[in-house]
This record gives sequence, structure tokens and C-alpha cells, in this order.
Amino acid sequence: MRHSEGHKTQRIGWLRAAVLGANDGIVSTASLVLGVAAAGADAKGILVAGVAGLVAGAMSMAAGEYVSVSSQADTERADLAREKMELATQPVQELAELTAIYVRRGLEPALAATVASQLTQHDALGAHARDELGISDS
Repeated sequence: MRHSEGHKTQRIGWLRAAVLGANDGIVSTASLVLGVAAAGADAKGILVAGVAGLVAGAMSMAAGEYVSVSSQADTERADLAREKMELATQPVQELAELTAIYVRRGLEPALAATVASQLTQHDALGAHARDELGISDS
């Protein structure tokens, strides 16, 4: 059965970036236009400065977002590679670590051990990515 309840939190990162970008674009472009106007430029000069500032700001935000997302993806890949190596070389310690995570979340130790064991058998890297590293498919 598929869960059909739609939550907005899955899009919160996109919304935050859009609001921050729009706010930054409005404030910086308006400040630029006001500065150029205060310097005594004519209407054409003010318009050119405003458009140039808007384009420069958009390019800057796009490049910044790309670098930010790429950095996050690189960090997640490195963490996943490390976790994969630890699962291959230290399976007992990794199972204990996952068990401890579930105990801290409120499961009784025996149930936490069962859950950790079953999730490890099903998809060990996925369980550690989600519950230890906080990395999910969404």
C-alpha cells in the first residue's frame, strides 16, 4: 500500500533556497538601483544597472547553489564509502552502533537489537545512511 499523504517538508530545502534567493535578489538589486539613482544617473543608466545587477545576482545564486549541492553530494558520497568500508571490516561494531541508535530513540534494547539485525540483513548501508548519517533517498 502506498502512502498518499502529501507532506511539504520534502520540499523545504528548495523553498528555503527560493525565498533566500528572491529576497537577496530584491534587496541587492533595489540597493544597486537606489545607489545609481542617488549618484545622479539618468533613467537609462539606472535601468542598465538594475538589469546588470539582476543578471549578476541570478548567476551568482545559481553558481552558489550548484557548488553547495555538489559539496553536499561529495560529502555524502565520502561518508557512504567510509560507512561501506566499516560495514565490511567491522560488522559487529556497526551492528552495535545501529542498535545503540535505536535504543537512544526509545526502543528497548532487545527490540533495538532485533530491528538493527533485520535492517542490516535487508540493507545495511541503507540503514546506516538513514539512521546514523541522516542521508535518505529524498
